[in-house]
Formats: sequence, C-alpha cells, structure tokens
Amino acid sequence: MYHLGWFSTGRDEAAQGLLGTVCAAIEGGTIKAQIDFVFLSRVPGESSESDRFIELARSYGLPLICYSYQAYKSGRTDKGASGLPEWRLDYDREVMARLKAFTPDICVMAGYMLIVGPEMCHAYNLINLHPAAPGGPTGSWQEVIWQLIEGRAASTGVMMHLVTPELDRGPTVSYCTFSLRSAPFDLLWQTLSGADTARLRQIDGEQNTLFRAIREHGLRREFPLILSTIRAFSEGRVRISRGQVVNACGQAIPGYDLTGEIDQAIEE
Repeated sequence: MYHLGWFSTGRDEAAQGLLGTVCAAIEGGTIKAQIDFVFLSRVPGESSESDRFIELARSYGLPLICYSYQAYKSGRTDKGASGLPEWRLDYDREVMARLKAFTPDICVMAGYMLIVGPEMCHAYNLINLHPAAPGGPTGSWQEVIWQLIEGRAASTGVMMHLVTPELDRGPTVSYCTFSLRSAPFDLLWQTLSGADTARLRQIDGEQNTLFRAIREHGLRREFPLILSTIRAFSEGRVRISRGQVVNACGQAIPGYDLTGEIDQAIEE
C-alpha cells in the first residue's frame, strides 16, 4: 500500500474539496493508497473554514494532528539563519516531533500556507501544486497570471513540484500544459492589442476577461493533476529518489508530462 501524508491550513473550500476528492478516489479504488495522517496548522475554533476541514477529515476517519502556527508565533519576531523567522524553524521541528510515528512515501501540501524550512524539506518528500508550467512564473496565482499576460505567453499549465527551501523552484514532479493561443484566448488577446497591461492590472484587477479565462482553465486542471500525480506515484510510474524525480526505471526525468491524461479527464 502506498502511504500519503497530508498538510493543510484548511482555510477555504478548495482545501476541503481537494481532501474530499482524494479520499473519494481512494475509497472508490481509482487510487490505491491510504492517507496516514492529516496535519492541520490550525486548531478547532480558530476559524469556521478550518473547523469544517476538521469535520471532513474526521468523517473519513483520518488521523488528524492540529497545531496552530498562529498561537506558536505569538509575540515572536526573531530571524533565523535560513531567512525564515526562528519561530518558523522551531515550529517545523515541533510538527516533525508530532509526526514521528508516521513514515509516508510522499506528503501532499494542499493549501498549506507556510513556507517550509530546510529541515522539514529534508525529512519528507513534499510535493506542492503551482499554477504554472515548468519554467513559468513564480508567486501567487494572481501574480502568475499577470506575468503571463504581460509576457504575452503562448501557453501555460499547472505543475506539481518537489518542495525545497527555494520557493516554487523545486524539481518538477508532474505537469500539464494548455495553449493560450487557441479559442477562447485568441479573441481575448485581440482586446489587449496595444494596451498597457500594467494599467489594465490596476483598473480591471481579477475582473479582466483574459485574466479570468486563464484562471478558469488552470483551475479546471488542478484537481485532475493532483489525482493523476498521486495515482502515478502509487502505481510506481514516478517516484522521488535522493531528491530527484525518476521514472519506473529509475532514470531521472524533468517531470512527468500528464497533459494527455488531464485533457481526457477534463473531457470526461
């Protein structure tokens, strides 16, 4: 059996939906794995959204470990040698101590709103979703989309990457891509011809039609990519070996291209 760890802050419906989707796939037999634990960086009563996440995890009978980072950091402003505050590094150590009974094959960062320090990166094979293709823009999904627009990008995608201390720059684990130069994007690009994108960003914000179209097409691929990635790991098609992503033969690869599989899942 393939063993998963799950890290989340449980701050929104997406975090709940993702956990529920993966649990349903495991129960339905389309993913042959089990979630050994769910770690939540909040505690009961901290927010209504995370409370709903807690209820969901308990409804599936998952081992749940709650530990509030907000309470832990209270009053601490110290800086650590790695660039992260010392309290963050100490918090990671406390988290690892609480999880020492578990030995997951991989851990999924699913709406975990903390940058992970070097020690935790080395302790677990952590994978995270990023809303861009390999080599694409970094930052929040809003920043990514505006960079794509400003750069007049021809394509983009979604990827899962190995978590490293360098934000959004870990080795690509899996990915899918889609064109930004076919319908409906071609007509939307025409409306930007000669436009000052910096001004559009200031005026339109997230209501810009091209921005919204890129976001919609990316979101449509996020859940299928995470499901397909976990399935690929559980079937041995891809794995992590000494910090490298390798295929079934043990050969290092620059990420596992799941574009065809994701496109088919979307069509179905």
